[in-house]
Amino acid sequence: MTTSQSILLTTFEPSGDALAAGVVRQLLAQHPNLKIYAMGGPKLAEAGATLIETTTQHAAMGLDTLKHAWAHRQRLKRLRRWLVENPIDMLVPVDSPAANWSICAAVRKTLPQAAIVHLVAPQLWAWGAWRIRRLHKWSDHVLCILPFEPDWFKQRNMSATFVGHPVFDPACHPPGSDQVAGDLPEASMKLAILPGSRTGEIQSNWRTMVAVFAALKKKHPQLVGIVAALDERLEQMIRQIVTEEGFDYLWDEGLTMTMGQTESVLKWADLVLVASGTATLQIALHQTPMVSMYNLNKWLYKLIAQHLIQTRTFTLPNLISQWLMQKDAITEFVPHFKQVQPVADAVEDLLCSETKRQCQQVDLARVIQAFEGKTFSQAASLEISQRLPPPGSSPRK
Repeated sequence: MTTSQSILLTTFEPSGDALAAGVVRQLLAQHPNLKIYAMGGPKLAEAGATLIETTTQHAAMGLDTLKHAWAHRQRLKRLRRWLVENPIDMLVPVDSPAANWSICAAVRKTLPQAAIVHLVAPQLWAWGAWRIRRLHKWSDHVLCILPFEPDWFKQRNMSATFVGHPVFDPACHPPGSDQVAGDLPEASMKLAILPGSRTGEIQSNWRTMVAVFAALKKKHPQLVGIVAALDERLEQMIRQIVTEEGFDYLWDEGLTMTMGQTESVLKWADLVLVASGTATLQIALHQTPMVSMYNLNKWLYKLIAQHLIQTRTFTLPNLISQWLMQKDAITEFVPHFKQVQPVADAVEDLLCSETKRQCQQVDLARVIQAFEGKTFSQAASLEISQRLPPPGSSPRK
């Protein structure tokens, strides 16, 4: 690698900012003269990238979406001007395909010689497989964080490599990112609740989750629950919804909340009720049994979504266990439509049976084995550095 080479990373969510930061640290440790620019957030800047624009503010909802669309168009104009003055050798779009497709198109048109390597594969296997045409047109390689993805892409003539998952990489979770909790309550029946790390996830799922806890508490007075909130903003939102739903009394009857202490809560729990997402892999790493759910709008799903989605398995542990063992590892309610009793029954079934929890733990151990031997930030940084085109490369035809 020569001293003149440069990379631009683009990410639009705090989660992408965090996982990309670990990769940047590895790249700069191996190649200290490499120039790394980023459209991202504070973690990328702390890792050593030169931030050209902050793009990881919390996503807008409702009418604000129109403002974001206009802002993104203006961002593309600024980016094109910047690229002319700062020709890069590689673009690394990080997750967020909806925002990054247009970034890829702008780089390909402005700097056709630059390589484009996706960090986190767009989940085309789940829905919108037709988008593979965009990858062929605007990308050179895909770095996959799920072990079954490379085969899917290669069957469609797209170059891809499995690099492990950031959940299992300490470099993506700097010291202090998850505080050690103090004394957690002792109980004979312990339920952790993870309602999500985004406002939309909490709006969709928390009302059902707190109603599940209330229903179980009536039958099992010894039940203790801890809600793991990511930050103060989400903690306030969780408390507000509890009040709106008339469940304030639960704070005096065994329900508590921690902030930024998810790891400790997962070690404490007998079982986790979790909103489907990356957190399910974090729970699997601890081999803590779980029930996963995610509420969707019933009519929108039946009219539109179910016709676009290719998969009928949604949670990450189940996607991997189906690939490995042709069976589900955990109980999932995805998509779900706000019914309380089916989820409460599934949670109760596992809480009351140590044998069933142990069987799930065995399957979760198999799931985790699929990630062994790959450290995400190291593997991703190696692939990126190896795929940098030499300076002065000819534009693609």
